[in-house]
Amino acid sequence: MNHIKVLSSVFIGTLVYVMVAFVAGDNGILSYNKLNEQKMQIARQTEAIQNINNELSLEYAALLKDRDVIAAYARRLDYVGNGEKLVKINGLKASEKALYDTGTILLHKEYECLPERFCKAAGVLFFFLSGLLMLLIDLSNGNITVSRKKKTAVQGIPIYDLQQV
Repeated sequence: MNHIKVLSSVFIGTLVYVMVAFVAGDNGILSYNKLNEQKMQIARQTEAIQNINNELSLEYAALLKDRDVIAAYARRLDYVGNGEKLVKINGLKASEKALYDTGTILLHKEYECLPERFCKAAGVLFFFLSGLLMLLIDLSNGNITVSRKKKTAVQGIPIYDLQQV
């Protein structure tokens, strides 16, 4: 196998690693989409809480300055002013106190992605598979032969040319 085929195998393995990491890796497209969706949800939640804050700020300012608003809240709490009379009727429910919506809790969601280890393992696997495939193609085309050299057996008496003493 020549250097071009080895480099081709390395290229294929690297390409597979990059593509898997780009699509489903920790910083890939799928992770980006999930994080972007979570960001939009947090933005909507923040806007809802900001609206609640604005309503409560207006109500607070009205309670500080407007006597009619204060009187209305006092009547809800069964207080009476000078010259007013309170009549309680049995069987009727007491007026419910206003509960303020404080928003809902938004928990962080862990997004799932392929670990870096898996992306690298896929690249290495494809490197070896492509190298093996190229080797098998070379073997089938006859570019590489696998033949063992046969040892020739010496027949007869071996004669060595040694110096005489």
